[in-house]
Amino acid sequence: MLQITDLTKRFKKFQVLKGLNMNIGKGEIYGFLGKNGCGKTTTMNIICDIIPKDGGSVAFSALGERRKIGYLTEQPALHGFMDGYEYLEYIAACANYKGDVNRRIHETLELVGMLEGARRRIKNYSRGMNQRLGIAAAIFDSPHLLILDEPTSALDPEGRAEVMKIIQRLKAEGTTIILCTHIISDVERVADKIGILHDGVIAEEGYIDDIIRKHQKNYSRIMIKLAEPNADFASLMRGNPLVAASSYNPKTGQVILDSENADALYDALLALIIQNRIRFSEFINQSTTLEDIYIAVTGGGFSLGKGFPRGEGEAV
Repeated sequence: MLQITDLTKRFKKFQVLKGLNMNIGKGEIYGFLGKNGCGKTTTMNIICDIIPKDGGSVAFSALGERRKIGYLTEQPALHGFMDGYEYLEYIAACANYKGDVNRRIHETLELVGMLEGARRRIKNYSRGMNQRLGIAAAIFDSPHLLILDEPTSALDPEGRAEVMKIIQRLKAEGTTIILCTHIISDVERVADKIGILHDGVIAEEGYIDDIIRKHQKNYSRIMIKLAEPNADFASLMRGNPLVAASSYNPKTGQVILDSENADALYDALLALIIQNRIRFSEFINQSTTLEDIYIAVTGGGFSLGKGFPRGEGEAV
């Protein structure tokens, strides 16, 4: 659907994009991640021909000259003096829509759950209603590509859930979507593929399961809660180099281990427990999350298991 190759963009002395490459397949939801100010909105504005690129190419496959892009900006500027129905009539006129306008308005309002609020003035809308009407406008002319810039930003949990359901419905209908957001849980919920923008380039791109599997091989954290405190467990661990670098609290019986060799760590620790007939009440092999990967790729290093009280343990 969309292939971006070696894209560059400079604003005066600041080089925002330094050779960005992206590949988005038809019908995919592409989670576009990156820190604030890293160039995500610049990239989307270039895709939409709102601003020119300095170098590189943006190629749409098999769409011909009449490619259609729907774009919901982070803060859509809707006309408050109109009601929702009137606003979509205005969108239809701007798009020179050739079909049955009234029917299409009803379809899009129904899709985004706005039929009941369509005759209210936009100035009286909640933030969630504004976002839903903005999505209705962006998809009105059945775009080949839909770009959503922070569609759940500043929404309460209920509003976020509503917008995510809309995105899932659009996905089910085969819409190709770029979802630009800093809410990683939203990306995990609906995206097929992700691209992490860092320092002007895509530092990591691929299908979510593949990326997690790739990084899971490199890092793991295991937390064990012994059934009862065991003072001898620390010395047992010291005797095994794979599990020696750990945190053990003999008072609580809690053990926390980190390793860059996840499979070997898991096997060695489980063997140690079984061979010594040590009873335990919890054994958690914490998986690498997309958030862990994002932090690592953008320069923060791995931060697996922040919730574990590692500082309370006794160094083994």
